[in-house]
Amino acid sequence: MPKMNAMEAAVSVLQAEGIDVVFGIPGAAILPLYKALSKNHEIQSITVRHEEGATHAADGWARATGKVGVAIGTSGPAGTNMVTGLYTAWADSIPIITITGQAPRSQLHREGFQAVDICTIVQPVVKKSFLVMEPAQVPWVFREAFRIARQGRPGPVHIDLPLDVQQAEIDYESATDHALPVFSASPYLPALRRALDMLLAARRPIVLAGGGVINANASQELMALAEYLQVPVSPTLMGWGSVPADHPLYVGTVGIQTQTRAANQIFLESDFVLAVGARFAERHTGDLEIYTRGRKFVHIDVEATQIGRIFPPDLGIVADARLALSALGEIARDTTPRRAPGEWVDRVAALKASRDRRMDLDSIPIKPGRVFRAINQVFGRQAIFTTAIGLYQIWSGQFQQVYEPRHYLVCGQAGPLGWEIPAAIGVKCAHPDRDVVAVVGDYSFEFLMEEIAVAVQYHIPIVIVMLNNGYLGLIRQPSKYQYSMNFGVDISYGLNEDRGMDNVRAVEAMGGLGKKVLDPAELEEAMKWARGVSQEQKLPVIVEVFIEREADAAMGPSLDQIREFDEVIDRDLALTATGERSEL
Repeated sequence: MPKMNAMEAAVSVLQAEGIDVVFGIPGAAILPLYKALSKNHEIQSITVRHEEGATHAADGWARATGKVGVAIGTSGPAGTNMVTGLYTAWADSIPIITITGQAPRSQLHREGFQAVDICTIVQPVVKKSFLVMEPAQVPWVFREAFRIARQGRPGPVHIDLPLDVQQAEIDYESATDHALPVFSASPYLPALRRALDMLLAARRPIVLAGGGVINANASQELMALAEYLQVPVSPTLMGWGSVPADHPLYVGTVGIQTQTRAANQIFLESDFVLAVGARFAERHTGDLEIYTRGRKFVHIDVEATQIGRIFPPDLGIVADARLALSALGEIARDTTPRRAPGEWVDRVAALKASRDRRMDLDSIPIKPGRVFRAINQVFGRQAIFTTAIGLYQIWSGQFQQVYEPRHYLVCGQAGPLGWEIPAAIGVKCAHPDRDVVAVVGDYSFEFLMEEIAVAVQYHIPIVIVMLNNGYLGLIRQPSKYQYSMNFGVDISYGLNEDRGMDNVRAVEAMGGLGKKVLDPAELEEAMKWARGVSQEQKLPVIVEVFIEREADAAMGPSLDQIREFDEVIDRDLALTATGERSEL
């Protein structure tokens, strides 16, 4: 068997597993891996500005492709900087592999330089962590890492490589190597038949499609079942795109933050919920007594410990989402005539028509809904969006429209500030032919904004739409502010008296472009300009929209107690779930 460097074998495995780009920062303890990468012309290596940014970029790439993303760092603090990204991927069930260098094996017990026990540190937020102590194990550890990241509920895996392990020569032949099999959990057919009987017996059923539907690539199977039985579908925030926003069976999102009026009302009127790949997170359910009262639940999930974690369903089924939905569809077609739309589907359509939130207000300062109206119109069906955490995520969940799976990517559970820009870079690397838009807030933007320099350096054109409500700092002085970036450039730019840091100038200082919008009449043209110039010049472009400072989002403690802050479209029809008029 031929001999080769252990890291050349590792890179061979990465390529065989479908990796064409990795994100990271070189350092002394990981240089053998980077040397091996430099010899491979099929894998692009993108150097980011912070290891957390590398994990988020790999995360975005994984969400957009459905494959396993890869982030690389050196020893010591590089690994600890990756913990937030690992937690984010773990919380949202995203398959990524992080790789760190480590001190030589002889120094691990001697408190060697940067010899931190990263495998123990990351254990709570990974499916598995490996400290590779034998060079001959390198190819198989990498293969096993990919298998674990993909199988069952997807998630992150960490590999720690001592320097002398990386430098060793091993026996390896790629022709005899292979990907390890990934087994999907098949559904138990008697349980599926019982679930179908419960659905058919219901008068007002809905399907709740969670992120597990996206991860399992089960959107087609979901819609085939829903259309055959004419069952309305409500995606959770993580399940956006599993059903097109303009489909007649689309309900909208249920929740106490990211939600629509119609979806909450439809859910409260339902009597049966088929939940697939959903976790029943608290921002979705709110008060559990209100959420569960008057309806039966069937919960299908690939992870057994999710069943009954929040509340006991009437029936729990452990299975892969795609296999379960496909089997349910087959059973339905074998036993039940195709259904036509009935009173329940008509009721869903009527509620959606009467309860939309207003997005056409052209007042100054700009209303958040008006920004998302422009986003929906300008970027269209094929754009891919990233967004992180805060009011702008909640507004996005209430106003934005998505039509395809893997086109709306959000850090739903962990919610790290700054996630959206490096994630958008990862998405654009995966889909260079698509519009990629990061929707950000002025506060989140200041975290990991240095990754914009990565987009400039590698000519990665992304559009950043910022909703700036002026809550960052509000420093009221005409002085200059020195902002030293991690990418080695000192930037001096003025502070807007009422709006904190000048974000457009910050992007321009890094080599990008930007435009400010204070008038809603300029929104569409500004976004069209950003879309065009970004692709033309292969640069990141920001559209900073100054919105109403006191703008708030419709939220509440339970599905029937959502406090509204904006006008409703039809004062006679748009009532709250309790039957009372919304607050104006």
